[in-house]
Amino acid sequence: MGIVSMRRRISLSLSLSDSVGWDWKSKVSQRGIVTSCRAVVLPRFGGPEVLEVRPNVEVPDLKPNEVLVRARAVSVNPLDTRMRSGYGRSIFEPLLPLILGRDISGEVAALGASVRSLIVGQEVFGALHPTAIRGTYADYAILSEDELAPKPVAVTHVEASAIPFAALTAWRAIKSTARISEGQRLLVIGGGGAVGFAAIQLSVAAGCHVTTTCGSQSIDRLLAAGAEQAVDYTAEDLELAIKGNFDAVLDTIGVPETERVGINLLKRGGHYMTLQGEAASLTDRYGLAVGLPLATAVLLKKQIQYRCSHGIEYCWTFMRADSEGLDEIRNLTEAGKLKIPVEKTFPIVQEFKILWAETCICGCQSVNV
Repeated sequence: MGIVSMRRRISLSLSLSDSVGWDWKSKVSQRGIVTSCRAVVLPRFGGPEVLEVRPNVEVPDLKPNEVLVRARAVSVNPLDTRMRSGYGRSIFEPLLPLILGRDISGEVAALGASVRSLIVGQEVFGALHPTAIRGTYADYAILSEDELAPKPVAVTHVEASAIPFAALTAWRAIKSTARISEGQRLLVIGGGGAVGFAAIQLSVAAGCHVTTTCGSQSIDRLLAAGAEQAVDYTAEDLELAIKGNFDAVLDTIGVPETERVGINLLKRGGHYMTLQGEAASLTDRYGLAVGLPLATAVLLKKQIQYRCSHGIEYCWTFMRADSEGLDEIRNLTEAGKLKIPVEKTFPIVQEFKILWAETCICGCQSVNV
């Protein structure tokens, strides 16, 4: 079992042989169907110490459109660590225990009755929706057919596992919402993280002109990925350093200051998209019955406000399954135009919760067996 990462991106690879630290095996029925497997379970919200490695977690029966994937690598997203700490508790607390994890790279172990695009034994990669309650931190994970695509041959399972959730989040914003096209200008606020880095590469591949903000340590990497300007937000005044106006702004930071700067740099008719929507935080604070309508009202107020004052479109964006997007992400990865770098690997010899505690502190380590 192992982990890979870049900043804000940690990827966990699962070795399914009985190697160091693991001596459990998945249970298989007489018909050859996996009925249980080991998984990392979240029984309650809290710090890394609440995570439990359980050897025999039930594997549900497949629905017609679902695929059982034997995991070779999965990644730890910021969303997973926030959920572990209680983010989204108004939705998830009644459903505990959960299995966290969104990304996966592995092999098809079984198919639902209506699945036609994949075959058993095929290498695949993909990502679950943010609200999935049976995630990928298990020997076997279940995803729908449209959440998976053939794994890019050019990359390993570990490398592939770091891509789908971040890239699909970026894809939804810049392709589905802003509908960027060749020649347009995009500003990515926070290009050093996985979503921002993916957005830069997707936009460059589409023929767009990209400017980004980042820390000093990320400037060379983002320029090498195709950004035309990378501004160090710790050393420069963004409004003075960034030249011109943009057709779209993707704000991966989403604090009031970056929202103000992003909106002021947009052309009329442009799109401002933030990853930091308020729906989950408001429902956690006030409960679903009050929080969800309140979040809708907050979003609507901002949309009307900015449409009237700046002539722009404002939205909260998040990842959704998109088979067309995942296919394009696969093609770009194969062509060497999209990658999420893996910095280090470490062997696992103890429980996953100890590993998670270490990786969450440093933010850019990886582990495999």
